[in-house]
Amino acid sequence: MNLNPRVVRRFVFLMFIAFALTGGTVMFYDSFFERPPGDYETERGAMYLGTQDYADAMENFNEALRINPDHRGALMGRINVLIATERHDQAVAEAEGLITFLRANLSEDDATGLGTLAAAYANLGIIHDRNNRHELALENYIEALKVDAEAVEGPGIIDRILYDPSPSTIRKRAEYLYIELQKPKDQQVLSKPELDAKSRDYRP
Repeated sequence: MNLNPRVVRRFVFLMFIAFALTGGTVMFYDSFFERPPGDYETERGAMYLGTQDYADAMENFNEALRINPDHRGALMGRINVLIATERHDQAVAEAEGLITFLRANLSEDDATGLGTLAAAYANLGIIHDRNNRHELALENYIEALKVDAEAVEGPGIIDRILYDPSPSTIRKRAEYLYIELQKPKDQQVLSKPELDAKSRDYRP
């Protein structure tokens, strides 16, 4: 049986469209219905955190944790809010808790989890740094770099353009602290307010 080439082409075209629509539907379903519980609320929290609406950010992170008590992004989000609102004692407690949790539950091939762990150490170092506990800050910066140096190398290109063309990084700050802490105490310069103010928390 000979088929009209135009009919064949039309059939192939329609089948292609059908497969494309089916694939798009699957992707849409996976994106909105198969995501880990708490992801949507965590993303909303991150959005509010970016616009400095800290109360709304915390509300969404808390809702994510109500849905999924072990949601790593929401746990980190709470720490970011606490740092931003200068509730440092609580931020230290929650960062240490997150580190303990991740250390007990991470597998070696969990790249996202390792990035979160590195960020938790980095944020803990930042809190200690801002409270003049520079030796503790250095210890945590070193741990962050040991866990995942790439994750804490500094903001990406978009952040560099929007916020600061040459932001400080954990590595630069650790190197600086290490050099200063080797000097006699009366020669140490461990805090430079105009530079320290540019340090930003880490959000994997």
